[in-house]
Amino acid sequence: MAKFYENIGFATSTEIRPGIWKDIIVDYPYYGEITRNVRSLQQANQLNDNINISNEFSIIADPFARKNFHSMRYITYMGTKWKITNVDAGQYPRLILTVGGVYNG
Repeated sequence: MAKFYENIGFATSTEIRPGIWKDIIVDYPYYGEITRNVRSLQQANQLNDNINISNEFSIIADPFARKNFHSMRYITYMGTKWKITNVDAGQYPRLILTVGGVYNG
C-alpha cells in the first residue's frame, strides 16, 4: 500500500448575508494509505471522455475528522482535487474514503 500526505477539503456552511448561506471549504492535511487504485474512462457527450478514479484512501482520523466526516468534499491526490463519494467511519481510528470524479466546487 502506498502512503500519502494530502489535503482534505471540509465544507462549513456560513451565513454570508441574512438568509444566504454558502459552503466555505477549509483544507486540513492528513496521513494515510491508498488501499485501492483504479482508473476508468466515462464516455460523455463531448470530444474527450471523462477520467474517473475509484480509489480508496484510508486516513488516520483525528477528533475533527471523526466529528466532521459528513462535511468532507474532496481529497487532493496527484495534484488534482477528487470528489469524495463515500466515507466509511466503521474502522476506528481510520476513515475509508472512496473517491469518484474530479471535484468542480
